[in-house]
Amino acid sequence: SSSSSVILLPTALLLAVSAGYAAATWCICREGINDAILQKTLDYACGSGADCNPTHQAGPCFSPNTVRAHCSYAVNSYFQRNRQIPTACDFSGTAAVVNSDPSTAGCMYPASAAATTPVAGGTTTIPNG
Repeated sequence: SSSSSVILLPTALLLAVSAGYAAATWCICREGINDAILQKTLDYACGSGADCNPTHQAGPCFSPNTVRAHCSYAVNSYFQRNRQIPTACDFSGTAAVVNSDPSTAGCMYPASAAATTPVAGGTTTIPNG
């Protein structure tokens, strides 16, 4: 009977590890911030290593064609490429970490850095100007 308890321990451990990975996080641009400020955030993220190609015209994440939607995709890309460190989703207070998937039909938001390349820095204080 002792052999059955040996089998249960690794199974329980495996379930605990799997549950930890289920709590995915994303970074999105906050609501209630005007488009001019979100455009600065979008430009900063794209210029700092985020993959913004999917938000370009004819890209899978071009629609909805709003500054906030494109901003959210860009900051999430940056956040994932920086291994989801909290400082990589601040952008001077214009972005926030969420636990619900912001993906839309045809536009998949990455949930990990697995398929992305890390970018240098990891801090997101947007320079004034």
